[in-house]
Amino acid sequence: MSQVAALELDFSSEVYKEAYSRINAIVIEGEQEAHENYIRLASMLPDHKDDLIRLSKMESRHKKGFEACGRNLQVTPDMEFAREFFADLHRNFQEAAASGKVVTCLLIQSLIIECFAIAAYNIYIPVADDFARKITEGVVKDEYSHLNFGEVWLKENFEASKAELEEANRQNLPLVWKMLNQVEEDAENMAMEKEALVEDFMIQYGEALSNIGFNTRDIMRLSAYGLRAA
Repeated sequence: MSQVAALELDFSSEVYKEAYSRINAIVIEGEQEAHENYIRLASMLPDHKDDLIRLSKMESRHKKGFEACGRNLQVTPDMEFAREFFADLHRNFQEAAASGKVVTCLLIQSLIIECFAIAAYNIYIPVADDFARKITEGVVKDEYSHLNFGEVWLKENFEASKAELEEANRQNLPLVWKMLNQVEEDAENMAMEKEALVEDFMIQYGEALSNIGFNTRDIMRLSAYGLRAA
């Protein structure tokens, strides 16, 4: 969608509100998933319990903010769609947690979900309504700190975590492309181009992998999983 079209967005149109009902639901559910995931991680990493509980509370506040965005536009979020949207990542996180795989859980929540959220928010902010823009700008600042927690822990435990990180990436990164494909049309109707979402996600995810300790060759290899579906 062109910049001109973005400037002409009608936030009250049925087309926009229909798309928003699903996109808004996704960000609400994403924040709820994050809230629950950080609580679960707190039980797995007792030495970091206070930090992780603090992150979980921030995610809960974000959820309330995005619920307010929907109310502001008089849109009811399609939560059933959103729960289905996150179902595969949700299942993989729960299975990893049940098996005590802290590294996999951190990759799913602190890297994939956080980078996905940051990318979506970065692309959404320039085309958001004024109310949602203010909310989202505040949220995205917090998300970088959540991403940072996972990066720091994984960097400190890089050598011991590397093999599991690669396996978790292989299992979960393709789900991102599947998720992006599901909302391509809705995103377009909100002036958010899929190509821009993919590019921003790849930048955020690549930087996170670099900060953890992967070299450029590794990052290119890891990032390629699932790209064929994008």
